[in-house]
Amino acid sequence: MAISRKVERELLREKYLSDISEFFCNKDEEVLKVKSNEIAIPVVGCEGNEDFIVITVKVPTGANKGTEPYDGYELAEDYQMKVVEKERKKKETEQKKLEKIAKDKAMREKKKEIAEKGE
Repeated sequence: MAISRKVERELLREKYLSDISEFFCNKDEEVLKVKSNEIAIPVVGCEGNEDFIVITVKVPTGANKGTEPYDGYELAEDYQMKVVEKERKKKETEQKKLEKIAKDKAMREKKKEIAEKGE
């Protein structure tokens, strides 16, 4: 008997959510199911603050209600390109900042020399 894509996606989501929950239970973590596709794990940070790690499991249908299939490989590649571009821009900004600092320092020294000559 064939099942619908919706039911198939629900079964996949439940399986992986169960596997993830079991993994954390085996690590002696408390796992709280907060939604049909979401678990929360209470944690304590290095400063003693209590927080929660939330893990959501979903099987995306894609854009335009499934007419354009979800492509995880393409999204991963896009994300990697964004990370590289962000790093490039950060380095560029740092370089401009260093150049401005050097330029301002030279300007201050030149003004100081002019002021000393004027005295």
